[in-house]
Amino acid sequence: MLGGSIAIIISKQSVYSVFGFLIVMIGFAGMYALLDNRFLALAQIMVSVGAVVVLSMIAVLSVNIQEKNLPHEPFKFKWIAFSTVLVMPFTYLIYKALSSIAGDLSQDSFSSKDVGNTLFNSWVLPFELVSVLLLTAMIGAIVIARKDAKIPEEEEL
Repeated sequence: MLGGSIAIIISKQSVYSVFGFLIVMIGFAGMYALLDNRFLALAQIMVSVGAVVVLSMIAVLSVNIQEKNLPHEPFKFKWIAFSTVLVMPFTYLIYKALSSIAGDLSQDSFSSKDVGNTLFNSWVLPFELVSVLLLTAMIGAIVIARKDAKIPEEEEL
């Protein structure tokens, strides 16, 4: 997962960044499988790998980003290091908070069936609204990034 994340950040070709994203999503599915949660591992593969990565690949390939249109970023790696140092204390605090909460929960408190029932019964509307929002954002990004085809103006008589 770390290698995929690094590939996302340092790749100059956006197609390679999407492949790095694919590696990260498969890594998440592997982590869920190692935690013995088959439902989340399969859901991660079907939703993230099967839909989100494919949609990202279609968006990247339809926009056709060229090297000359990319911004010149001479301090890119300094900003990455700075933001990493800035985010690390918050990450540690979130880790400590979640590890203390996880200790309070028992292993038998919920199952994959309960998660699926809750997601598709109580949370189906927010789930679908988020999917429509993501689709709209992707279409909007494509429309903004595409250059309009210039129509030759008719000469005046």
